[in-house]
Amino acid sequence: QVQLVESGGGLVQPGGSLRLSCVASGSIFSIRPMGWYRQAPGNQRELVAGITSGGSTLYADSVKGRFTISRDNAKNTVYLQMNSLKPEDTAVYYCNLGGRAGVLPGDYWGQGTQVTVSS
Repeated sequence: QVQLVESGGGLVQPGGSLRLSCVASGSIFSIRPMGWYRQAPGNQRELVAGITSGGSTLYADSVKGRFTISRDNAKNTVYLQMNSLKPEDTAVYYCNLGGRAGVLPGDYWGQGTQVTVSS
């Protein structure tokens, strides 16, 4: 059974930065893609950024140039560096372990971490 545990959320002023971390249990982390998703009240969960097992990345248009996803397979950890944060980035952020076929989302989700951008 895979467990994903996020951390790093909080309250930040517009223009500020946060770094989210997600630690995965189990031995399959390094061979699966990972994704960060977010869900704001009243909205559907959306993909923010994804990273393949080989390190290729993709981003939602709304965060390109501001967010960076990375992974450390030795630590079973995926990160989301968020810079130049805007109020519209406020949401619960979830990490996801990609499926066996290498697609996102997979079946495993973290519990979520709240990010609030407000002055």
